[in-house]
Amino acid sequence: MEFNRLIGEKNNMSHRIDIITSDGTKDNVNVDLSFQNFNSLPTSTGSSITQSGRLLFLDIFRGLTVVLMIFVEYAGGIYPSVNHSPWNGITLADFVMPFFLFIVGVSLALAYKNLSCRLIATRKAIYRGIKLFIIGLFLQGGYFHGFGDLTYGVDIVNIRWMGILQRIAISFLVASICEIWLQATNFRVNSGRSLLKKYRLQCAMTIMVTVIYLSLFYGLYVPDWEYQISSSKTEIFSVKCGVRGDTGPACNAVGMINRKILGIRHLYTRPIYGRLKECSVNSPSNGPLPPNAPSWCQAPFDPEGLLSSLMAIVTCFIGLHYGHVIVNFKDHKHRIQQWLIPSSSLVLLGVVCEYCLGMHLNKALYSFSYMCVTAGAAGFLFTAVYVMVDVWGYSKYWTIVLKWMGKNALLIYVLVSCNILPVILQGFYWKQPENNILRLIGIGH
Repeated sequence: MEFNRLIGEKNNMSHRIDIITSDGTKDNVNVDLSFQNFNSLPTSTGSSITQSGRLLFLDIFRGLTVVLMIFVEYAGGIYPSVNHSPWNGITLADFVMPFFLFIVGVSLALAYKNLSCRLIATRKAIYRGIKLFIIGLFLQGGYFHGFGDLTYGVDIVNIRWMGILQRIAISFLVASICEIWLQATNFRVNSGRSLLKKYRLQCAMTIMVTVIYLSLFYGLYVPDWEYQISSSKTEIFSVKCGVRGDTGPACNAVGMINRKILGIRHLYTRPIYGRLKECSVNSPSNGPLPPNAPSWCQAPFDPEGLLSSLMAIVTCFIGLHYGHVIVNFKDHKHRIQQWLIPSSSLVLLGVVCEYCLGMHLNKALYSFSYMCVTAGAAGFLFTAVYVMVDVWGYSKYWTIVLKWMGKNALLIYVLVSCNILPVILQGFYWKQPENNILRLIGIGH
């Protein structure tokens, strides 16, 4: 079965669009709106479009993000400065997830530029979101147990409900519904102000989601709580809290909501804060617990939880805005201007929140400052790729691999990030399961 069939066959929802060629003539292109082709709608004059109707610079930007994902996946264990930050702070690895969410938003703005029927588009968006969530649940819910275990299957009692693909699915679904229903039609855009006015309902939704996140994060009371690790049948660990607005690993509202709604057994069992000095003698790498380690060091914590997903949705909304610029502005100058202003503002706001307001950059909590800095960085990289590909025309040879990786981002993610390829290689061994290909090349000792 082809991988495309796993995530759903390409549907029949398509449009014929007119693209103005360099000599001033019109050419009709039939554009597919399948899950794999959200960036395949028409763009305006001045954007590079492939023969299949896809935006070349968006594929390249997605490909760069995939390269970054692969690099931090394998280099993070060797260079701690590249790996995800144990708690507060930001590293190169912490940009990958927001970049993907940003791309989803941009692609949705292009995919839903022209809608023949909002109800049909809504039904298809819900269907795609559910499929992506199920794929994520299958891959990150515990079905694949890792390098050292050839068994398979999921213990429903301990299945992990959330994960990276689940978060992308939720963000995609919310952003797509808003894009389908909350945009004004027949509205002329000739400035940044009129662009915001056209999508004012989406701007209001973005502000509302942000306010809800900040209100819950800083307003909810976090009581004391207990947990029991799977390897211990008798020992119960108690964590003292009784606070509001705490941003530490033990007593934040993000973890409390996950424990209450998802259940502590259904959270990620290898929390990122296990690499902190308080929890590891090998910090910033994983290691044995130091003497007198805090009681929360071994507690499950899901970095892709419910409350933190609200900020992920906001990142997707920001990507929508950048996609709206492509749809509504025709020339390079206006596009670049409309991208650089919000990118600079977001990074500046994030820095102010970090250093002046004490709202730390934190990927595990998906803090407001983290959202601002990473979304702004995504905007800068997005603009840079656009300039190189569409303005300067550097897109003939060096982008072939990036373009292919961008078009097959989900497949590459599944093979690399979810350890599918290592698991397949591990399945072939000589006499004993330990004598496999991974062991031969020094992986999974």
